[in-house]
Amino acid sequence: MTRLQQAKLLAFAIPAGLLGGAYISQYGFGLYPCEMCWWQRWPHFAAILFALLAFVTAPARLWTSLAAIAIIVSGLIGAFHAGVEYGWWEGITGCATLSTNIDVMDPSAAPIHRCDVAPWSLFGISLAGWNFLFSTLGGLTILGLSLGTGAKQEQV
Repeated sequence: MTRLQQAKLLAFAIPAGLLGGAYISQYGFGLYPCEMCWWQRWPHFAAILFALLAFVTAPARLWTSLAAIAIIVSGLIGAFHAGVEYGWWEGITGCATLSTNIDVMDPSAAPIHRCDVAPWSLFGISLAGWNFLFSTLGGLTILGLSLGTGAKQEQV
């Protein structure tokens, strides 16, 4: 398997895995996303689209690199969101959304999902923090594989 093929596979697998985990957390464990959580998901959707394009159309290296950049963007948004959760800086939004389980007769009873409170963490790292780590390292790895030394000699 060439470096470009590895990069294309990672460019699809990383955002698909992270989005899958987000949706399992949301629908399986009731960890509904806040506004900033959604901001992190959008670049992953774009990365999946770019990765799929890399499999079916030229120039594969360009599409793979765009997927990697989108993944890194999600990671950077995750870093900002984690900083808000840890109280390192202020958020730039009201940071509250209502759950989809809204009682239309009593909207004040709906749970509020704040961006400045981590609903879950592992080893002291929130979901946004984990997204930062996986997305940033994964995106940089994909870029290294697709643009690194010797990549230009490979077939697209």
